[in-house]
Amino acid sequence: MTTTGEDHVPARGGPWWWVRRRGAVLDVSLGVVSALECAAEGIPFARDAGIPLAMGVVFGLLAGSVLVVRRKWPIAVVLVALAITPAEMGFLLGVVGLYTLAACELPRRIIGALAGMSFAGTLIVTFVRLRQDMAGDGVDLGNWFFAFAAIGSSLGLTAPPLLLGLYVGQRRRLMESLRERADSLERELQLLAERAEERAEWARGEERTRIAREMHDVVAHRVSLMVVHAAALQAVARKDPEKAVKNAALVGDMGRQALTELREMLGVLRSGGDGARAERASVPLAAVGVAAAAAASRAAEDGESSEGPCLSELDELIGQSEAAGMAVDLSVEGEVRLYAAEVESTAFRVVQEALTNVHKHAAGAKTYVRLAHRVSEIAMQVENEPPPEASAASSARLPSGGNGLVGMKERVAALGGVFVSGPTDAGGFRVSAVIPAS
Repeated sequence: MTTTGEDHVPARGGPWWWVRRRGAVLDVSLGVVSALECAAEGIPFARDAGIPLAMGVVFGLLAGSVLVVRRKWPIAVVLVALAITPAEMGFLLGVVGLYTLAACELPRRIIGALAGMSFAGTLIVTFVRLRQDMAGDGVDLGNWFFAFAAIGSSLGLTAPPLLLGLYVGQRRRLMESLRERADSLERELQLLAERAEERAEWARGEERTRIAREMHDVVAHRVSLMVVHAAALQAVARKDPEKAVKNAALVGDMGRQALTELREMLGVLRSGGDGARAERASVPLAAVGVAAAAAASRAAEDGESSEGPCLSELDELIGQSEAAGMAVDLSVEGEVRLYAAEVESTAFRVVQEALTNVHKHAAGAKTYVRLAHRVSEIAMQVENEPPPEASAASSARLPSGGNGLVGMKERVAALGGVFVSGPTDAGGFRVSAVIPAS
C-alpha cells in the first residue's frame, strides 16, 4: 500500500527556498558556470563598449550568477537574460531561465509573453550582428538570408527549452494529481475498512446477545422446572413415594431436554472456532465487510432451515408447568394459522419466559395464558394472580438474573412488535406482547 499524502511531501532538507539539498547544489553549480560564461563574454563586450575590461568581467559575473535564484524568481532570471541579450551574453542563462519559467506554476499568458520577448530579442540581435559581421567581411547575401538565419537561431535558442519545460511541468502536475488521487482512494479504503470492522463488531455483539438470550430462555425455563420438581420431590419423598418417583422422572426428562438444547447451541459455537479465527486473521481488513455479509447470509439461511420452538408446542409447555404444580388456564382466540418461524419462536419464548418468572417469583399462583390470532398480528398475555402463602414449591429459592424481561422485550422489538410488562392492581404480574404477523 502507498503511504498517505503527507508522507509524499519531501522533507525540507535544503537551505533557504530549496526543498532538497541536491537542488541547491545544482542551482549553485549552474550559477557558477553561467557567471564564468558571462564573465568571459563580458571581455569583448567591454572592448566594443569602450569600458574597462574589469567592469565587463564584473558585470558578467553579476548577471550570470542570477541563475542561482531561478527556482525562487524565474521571471527575474528571464528578464535579466533579455537585458543582456544585446551584449551577446548569457546563453546558458537564457536557455535555463526559459526552461525554469515554462516548468513552474505560472499563468500561460505570462510564460507566452516572456517567451515571445526572448524570441524577439534574440531575433533582432542575431539579425543585426550577422549583418554587421558580413558587411565587415565585404559579403552581401541579402536581407532574406539574414532573416532566415536569425529566425532559425532564435527558434533553436527559444523553442527547445520552452517545450521541454512545458512537458516537465505538465508531467510533474500529472504525477502530483495521480498521487493525490491515490492518497484519496487509500483514505477511502481505510474508511471503508474501519466501517466494515465496526459493522463486523456490531454483528458479533448482536450475535453474542442473541446467543445469550437463547441460552437464557433454554436454561432458565428447564432448570427452573427442575428445581421446582426437586423441591417437590424433597417434600413428598417420604409421604408419597409414587409421586416422588414421578417427579424424579420429570426432573430427568427436563434435564435431558436442557442438555440436548445446550449441546446443539454449543455445537453451533464450536463450528466457528479456531478455523474461522484463522481465516479471519488471514483476510485483509478491507474484506471484513464482504466476509461479514457472507456470514450474515449463511446465518440467515441456517436460521431459516433450523427448526425452533413453535406455537404448536405451547400445550406441552403449559403441561410441564402444570406438572410442576402451577395452575395454568390457556385461552386461544381467533383462527389458528401458521406464522413465520421467527414470529412463532418469539411468541413461544415470551410465554415460556413469563411462565418461568411465575415459577421464580409467584410459585403456586394461578396463571392465565391468552393467545389471540388477529388479521395482521398475534397477541399474547400471561398474567398471574398474587402468590399464595409460602409452600414447598416456593422454598426452592430460584435465582434471578434480571435478564428475562429484557430478553423478551428485545425479541419482540426486533420484529417490530410492542412489549409491556408490569404489576397488576390485584397484586399479580402481567406480561403482554403484540407481534406483527408478517
